[in-house]
Amino acid sequence: MLGRLPFPPGLRRPVVILPLLLALLAAGVLFITLGTNGPSDGKKDQGASQRHKDNDEGASQRPEDKDKRSKDKDKGKDKPAPKLPGPGRALLQKGSAMYPRAIRLEHNGRDNGRVLVSTVTHPGGDALGDFQESTDDGARFHRAGTLADPKAAKGRGLCCATLYELPQRIGDMPAGTLLWAASFGQDEKDRRMSVRVFKSTDLARSWSYVSTVATASGTGGLWEPEFSVDADGNLVCHYSDETDPAHSQKLVAARSEDGVSWSRPRDTVAGTPHADRPGMSVVRRLPGGSYLMTYEICAPAGQFDCVTHYRTSSDGWNWGDPTHLGFRPETADGEYFKHAPTLAWAPEKGNPQGKLFLVGQAMYRADGSRAPDSGRVIWTNSKGGQGPWRKIPAPVSVKTTKLGPCPNYSSSLLPSSDGSQVLEVATDTVGGQCMPYVGARVL
Repeated sequence: MLGRLPFPPGLRRPVVILPLLLALLAAGVLFITLGTNGPSDGKKDQGASQRHKDNDEGASQRPEDKDKRSKDKDKGKDKPAPKLPGPGRALLQKGSAMYPRAIRLEHNGRDNGRVLVSTVTHPGGDALGDFQESTDDGARFHRAGTLADPKAAKGRGLCCATLYELPQRIGDMPAGTLLWAASFGQDEKDRRMSVRVFKSTDLARSWSYVSTVATASGTGGLWEPEFSVDADGNLVCHYSDETDPAHSQKLVAARSEDGVSWSRPRDTVAGTPHADRPGMSVVRRLPGGSYLMTYEICAPAGQFDCVTHYRTSSDGWNWGDPTHLGFRPETADGEYFKHAPTLAWAPEKGNPQGKLFLVGQAMYRADGSRAPDSGRVIWTNSKGGQGPWRKIPAPVSVKTTKLGPCPNYSSSLLPSSDGSQVLEVATDTVGGQCMPYVGARVL
């Protein structure tokens, strides 16, 4: 919140040709050919290039244990470049983890191009922020660091974190500073949840507390922080707010000039029916300077409970009438996503608008039935979100179909800098654990 693979077949029998052996012995040369290992089963996942097997035990081995190469006799030859995980899935890290967020560094000089992935883990019962790093575009990952905060220790609760690289200076934090924020305290008795912000200036090796965006006045929750920088250069934190008696939940945003002092929150999406629950916002800035936000809107019941919506802003701060619930993205056949959507943007050759990528936990047909390829596709759109979206195979195929807080829940999409491929980090329930997987696909 795993069975073993069949043991590979044995060794192929050595082949010994008697006349040839006798001839070699007569010539004074002893040449013995030993048997070689046969293929495990002759079946390979076409196009997949995994750094380690996706076995059902949740084992995670270091790249050096799985990716050793024979030394080339010609030392002048370069070693082959690392390959991306490929379509399919490979374990990101050992042990259970939730709520992945992936970024590629763009404002860190010589370290640009590194891929960082944050998750929330619970080793020994204490919740931590965990940070995995790849220096070969997602082919292999290793732990860069962890973040432990007393506010999340001893079962107090830590949820739904976000990871962000500052694209410009904010206060005394230069461009390239990493920010991490999460919801704290959801499991405390008579809780007062908060959204707390931390920073790192050494590529996630160490972290220090920066500020608290908001603290609940009652037991209502504050969930799912998301960062952006608005057109005026302010740091904006979007989050889900359960503290307003007039709404079961709403989306709000607060902003800061320095990342330390925050404005009062303003409503972004707040449905007229009290029972509406907009949440889980993700924001991306588009090439023309506008912003696009995706989110879910849950309701007590109905076909479109927790369906994905989107809306736009010209400046990243003013999103229009909060009671306007936005628009529902769909395919040409009327299919739609429900639950925990996330969004990404990438450049597209010949298209100044670029390309958007969207994924949700589950996909449904126009008639409300579950789509058979749910969990195995993501969507793209080359018109700034307008018009129908197009399905493409997901880099990570999520096998669990039962909905819950793990399988395909708030998966993270990370296109390459040229838009030619997309990496995905998604979680799936395996043997009672929530396991994080990574995969990539050439577009």
